Amino acid sequence: MMDIADRAVAPPARVDAYARRALWASMLGYAMDGFDLLILGFMLKAISAELGLSGAEAGSLVTWTLGGAVVGGVLFGILSDHVGRIRVLTWTILIFALFTGLCALATGYRDLLVYRTVAGLGLGGEFGIGMALAAESWPPHLRARVSSYVGLGWQAGVLLAALATPLLLPVIGWRGMFAVGLLPALVSFLVRRAVGEPAIVTARRPRLGWLASVRLLVKDWATTKLSFALFVLCAVQNFGYFGLMIWLPSYLSTRFGYGLTQSAVWTGVTILGMALGILLFGELADRVGRRPAFLTYQAGAVVMVLVYSQLTDPTALLIGGAVMGLFVNGMLGGYGALMSELYPTEARATAQNVLFNLGRAVGGFGPIVVGSLAAAYSFSAAIALLATIYVLDMIVTALLIPERKGAALS
Repeated sequence: MMDIADRAVAPPARVDAYARRALWASMLGYAMDGFDLLILGFMLKAISAELGLSGAEAGSLVTWTLGGAVVGGVLFGILSDHVGRIRVLTWTILIFALFTGLCALATGYRDLLVYRTVAGLGLGGEFGIGMALAAESWPPHLRARVSSYVGLGWQAGVLLAALATPLLLPVIGWRGMFAVGLLPALVSFLVRRAVGEPAIVTARRPRLGWLASVRLLVKDWATTKLSFALFVLCAVQNFGYFGLMIWLPSYLSTRFGYGLTQSAVWTGVTILGMALGILLFGELADRVGRRPAFLTYQAGAVVMVLVYSQLTDPTALLIGGAVMGLFVNGMLGGYGALMSELYPTEARATAQNVLFNLGRAVGGFGPIVVGSLAAAYSFSAAIALLATIYVLDMIVTALLIPERKGAALS
């Protein structure tokens, strides 16, 4: 039987209306992820006060949301490869929206925890499906740029949450904020009506078992090494992001005595640097290749994390934070194109969601490790030690990641 990874198909020849609709659907799905997680952080104090939650219970709402996202990412990635991108993307948005809305009706910790966990299931499925959908809909010479636009969806959601929550929370309360989460249900309806399946998917719908797409990630030794390498890249991406962003305000406050507003400004500039980094990564990867782009950003992350840990001047911290954010999170714009080109259509969304969400699971330990190192040594030492994980990233990229720039999708 012919190996499905060896059957190439013609890539899209031009950017048409369908490609643009598919991109917007993918960006919206990922924007909801960023928006939801950030507003939850803003609302924890108000939720805890009304429902009488302990600090551990409040924190577990975030933990279980991310845990649900990991499980949902794996589940819906597999389903997407089996029954179609748009159908499953619609399901993920609808589940996410309905259970976020139900949080507004929570009467205590237990039911709120259930609602958050199930909402996380939907949240986790959107990244990989959106990345696969965008990659399959756009021409090869724009594939990395389009993947970076999907990655920018997260930053747009985070920015919207940062702007909207301080305005809306005092007016409508945390229950009203969760009720706003029902709006994506309308988005799911519009996505379903406006965006059909990519031609590459409808032409090659697999007639295989439900777990066939997972087996394709480890179908031989070469593919297994590749999947392991991508898992490492995704783990480093998430570990570095969560390790830095969760502790950055505390680092600024503890070492430099910054108040909440100052820390928020410095953190916000870092986030803007991340957004610029994602955008520039797509341009670079489409021009010079995936491997050179990743290696450049990984080396930049090593240098800038070390430099940032030594800065003391306020202006230098502001500029350094933006440049550090550019390299540390800019690589998010590359995973969609890279994995789309390395796996066949029958396993593309599975690869995106399984590998990235397993990396997210590892990345969830980033704040714990940084916090432990900070307690044992110092925040600056903990942040500096994060640089070592990007050295590991460079080694894995150099030894195990092949170059597939501009390749036709198989």
